[in-house]
Amino acid sequence: MSLIGQHLDESVVWRIDTRSFELADHVEWDAHSHDDQHELLWGTRGALTAETDDGYFAIPGSLGLWIPAGVTHRVVAAAGTAFRCTFIDVDIPPIATRTTAVAIPEVVRAVLDRLGASPHLSASPRIHAEELALSLLEPVEVSTIDLPLPRDTRTRLVAGALLADPSDDRSLEDWGHHVGASARNLSRLFVSETGMSFSTWRTRARMRRAIEWLAADYTVAHVSRRAGYATPSAFVQAFRRELGRTPGEFATVRSDATKKSA
Repeated sequence: MSLIGQHLDESVVWRIDTRSFELADHVEWDAHSHDDQHELLWGTRGALTAETDDGYFAIPGSLGLWIPAGVTHRVVAAAGTAFRCTFIDVDIPPIATRTTAVAIPEVVRAVLDRLGASPHLSASPRIHAEELALSLLEPVEVSTIDLPLPRDTRTRLVAGALLADPSDDRSLEDWGHHVGASARNLSRLFVSETGMSFSTWRTRARMRRAIEWLAADYTVAHVSRRAGYATPSAFVQAFRRELGRTPGEFATVRSDATKKSA
């Protein structure tokens, strides 16, 4: 049986524990998992991104991300991001068996913060507060995109450069000169290692970064330029083709979730 901790009175067991992070600089946590705890990431400022086998998630401050126990995840937070990390004992039934975004009402935020700030709270009120907080978490649908990374050193160099700057529009021939491979070989490697052509992979890489920037409340015009599109309309068309909704509709989903949290 896994228990997060016992504090002061040995009969009072903390099944939920929240930690706060205020980041001045960009921080990345390498892929890891928690076998004995579910994890709830929720922001108070800025946007978090997390990658698991269930997809790549960009989580704005209005939402949270539920990560079930045992799920490997990698998390990235931009400079200036503030967020909470709530660990939930694995013996508590999960609200979802897959990684999923959740709406977090203000009452839940207040309860989780209060639990962390109230070590003297007796067992019965603590248990009721924990159950209330979890019962009010509501899974919501957010846009995710599958982007397998290539394994070959040369293709990984190309992939890393495109994720760092998706506006880079060099051709396969240009990339081949850069990494020491023929365009034909790079093309073959992208298909064999990712299951998609170089062109398709680059488009999805652009969408992956675009989701992150939209979640951080950048304008569509700003994101379209940064993602490598000549016009916002070209970006909107590509976004809809890949994700089934426009960037504006993506923002509406987030806005609706925020209203539910209010």
